[in-house]
Amino acid sequence: MRGYQVTLFTQQNRRYKGKMLADWLVALAKEMHLRGATLVSGVEGFGHTGRIHSSHFFELADQPMEVSLVLSDEECSRLFERLQEEDLALFYVKMPVEFGTLGKQAEADPAR
Repeated sequence: MRGYQVTLFTQQNRRYKGKMLADWLVALAKEMHLRGATLVSGVEGFGHTGRIHSSHFFELADQPMEVSLVLSDEECSRLFERLQEEDLALFYVKMPVEFGTLGKQAEADPAR
């Protein structure tokens, strides 16, 4: 199947609707019945301002976070429409990908 890998970038200290923004994005993906979402925390990074964001022991709140999703064209359109409605300021990367599952177990997996 062809679609997109979308990665959304934020920091641990960003909140939205009472939740950590990264957690809200994962919950949104589940609510929208998307294929899945993976939340990854980074050790260090910097954004367009050049300011360093890191996971140092005393300042975990500024830790970089990524939410990664693999989506069909239709799912991607729905997600971006919803994010536009929420009016969130988010940096993202959207790349065309081929994806699928392998093996008989993947077909029988009820969690899928």
